[in-house]
Amino acid sequence: MLPGLLLGALLCYVGRVDSGKILVVPVDGSHWINMKVLVEELHSRGHDITVLRPNDTWYIKEDSPHYHSVTVNFSAGFNEEDFGSMATSIISLRRAGGSLWHRMSVEVETLLNFRHFHLTTIAMIEQIFEDGELMQSFQEAGYDLVLTDPAMGTGVLLARRLGLPLVLNVRWTLQGEGHGAIAPSPLSYVPIPGAELTDKMSFTQRIKNILFHLFTRLQIAFIIDPNYGPLVQRYFGVHYMELLQAADIWLMRTDFTFEFPRPTMPNIVYMAGFQCKPSKPLPPDLEAFVQSAGEHGVIVMTLGTLVGGLPEELTEDIAAAFAQLPQKVVWRHTGKRPSTVGNNTLLLNWLPQNDLLGHPNTRLFVAHGGTNGIQEAIYHGVPLVGLPLMFDQLDNFSRVKARGVANVLDLTTVNKDSFLSALKEVLHQPSYRDKMQRLSELHRDQPIKPMERAMFWIEFVMRHKGAPHLRTDSYKMSTVQYYCIDVALCLLAVLLLFLLISVSTLRFLWRKVVCRSKAKHE
Repeated sequence: MLPGLLLGALLCYVGRVDSGKILVVPVDGSHWINMKVLVEELHSRGHDITVLRPNDTWYIKEDSPHYHSVTVNFSAGFNEEDFGSMATSIISLRRAGGSLWHRMSVEVETLLNFRHFHLTTIAMIEQIFEDGELMQSFQEAGYDLVLTDPAMGTGVLLARRLGLPLVLNVRWTLQGEGHGAIAPSPLSYVPIPGAELTDKMSFTQRIKNILFHLFTRLQIAFIIDPNYGPLVQRYFGVHYMELLQAADIWLMRTDFTFEFPRPTMPNIVYMAGFQCKPSKPLPPDLEAFVQSAGEHGVIVMTLGTLVGGLPEELTEDIAAAFAQLPQKVVWRHTGKRPSTVGNNTLLLNWLPQNDLLGHPNTRLFVAHGGTNGIQEAIYHGVPLVGLPLMFDQLDNFSRVKARGVANVLDLTTVNKDSFLSALKEVLHQPSYRDKMQRLSELHRDQPIKPMERAMFWIEFVMRHKGAPHLRTDSYKMSTVQYYCIDVALCLLAVLLLFLLISVSTLRFLWRKVVCRSKAKHE
């Protein structure tokens, strides 16, 4: 008995790391929501957390019981007003029509906004690097690693500058979806974000996938390469993607109940749903409203952190559609109160999304398609009606739609009738809920919880000062080396030389035979 107890104690000791010091460089907005979950869990395990933030941050508070903060005197331009106006502009462009011209207008508007955010990020990085006192304080702090979201480049570059191990909390990188930066991604069965395809593509769909890939490369050439390239060359003398691909661990905010099967890498750790948890009791007044729905149940609607309200004519249509249902509706809506809102609808400025989705009376979730919301819906087994607005939301919904758990509406054409029809279809066709319950079972059936998996690998990197044995060095190879173009050319040259020698030898032998034949005849 005693040896067994000693072995258990030893395993517990080996699996833990004493209090470490972690520098967290987050991305604001909804990205901070899931980074904060990791920060709070790390703090609960005794780690000392420092969070780097600009002075005009939207979500990241300066004072917190879970971390210290270092505030850079810089305006990152990532605030509620700027994002709200950007979202409104994009939604208006999409609502204006579904033509190719309007689609291109939306893409250009999105690109220009992203370019602005990246330019601002680059200016902030330069200011940090040139602030000798700040950089000295980072060096003297004795951090064990940097934890960052690579959707913006600050944390990746700072980790290299400080010579620290790097862990990524990632779904998106500077160049797009995370896998594309590190894992082989054959275009024959790995859909490019935005193409709204599955892993089973027809010939024409593969053409579409390749065209979207080329368009993505043009975006990178326009936004990323001309801006991050010179900065990284100046400070590090390498291509900026080398810094990203040198990360020790990629904590990927997805898994294969959401992602289509595809190649992966040893240092990619899947932690989809790490932020999900069993629901807590609702506030008494909200619980009373939910219980009043009876057997019809409740519909929950929220469009995430960026968009509190939709165009007025659309909110009127949505409210009118809800009013015709027997279900009760809890709707996060911060705009003007629709005149068509029914007695069955409760409008709130904020709602406890996870607790409502986990409530047994919840029948349906109307969402915009953010990764966090979709993963919580999968965790709790609640089918979806989608109103994707922008960014990755259309792509996210295309994935769950392919699995038969969501009815997705086009923002350019949605109205009262189409919205009501979509609601009734999901509510009344059992297949939506049955398939989502099945997806939830698959997601939950894991040997270790996603949060525990994430914590293990963060602490693993701290214990071992990195994880280079899991990281391929392919990123150090040139394109010619990576695709073995040099080997192919060498083998082709050898083949051509062999053919040349063979042909020359045969011609020589043929001439000899002909000459002998002529000599005999003479």
